[in-house]
Amino acid sequence: MTTSSSNTTNDITETRILVVDDEPDVNLTLKVSLEDKGFKVDAFDDPLLALENFKAGVYGLLILDIKMPEMNGFELYREIKKLDNKVKVCFLTALNELHDYEAYRKEVFPKIGERYFIQKPIENEEMINRVNQMMR
Repeated sequence: MTTSSSNTTNDITETRILVVDDEPDVNLTLKVSLEDKGFKVDAFDDPLLALENFKAGVYGLLILDIKMPEMNGFELYREIKKLDNKVKVCFLTALNELHDYEAYRKEVFPKIGERYFIQKPIENEEMINRVNQMMR
């Protein structure tokens, strides 16, 4: 009997997540919570460093903070989409930050709906549920 390996590139891509948040404690919490559920996670607290190290076809999902120094999450996503137009995204934001960026979001990402946003703070279990929904 022959068995096929489930460790194909698609399987890896579907379980690898890139987290970018300028708050190290948020990065660590997300990384540990997601890895506990079987995801492979790369986390960066610097959006420019994340962009510099990004490789197309590696990640199934990006979790990006909106408000970061040097480059906000929308700008980072726009640059990453130039490298990999298939990667999914979910933005992290505090309620007031979403309102601050609403005009920008509508201009740059008119088709992104509310399901692509996670409001901080968020419970770990709710985060895992949202990630599972996005990864389908």
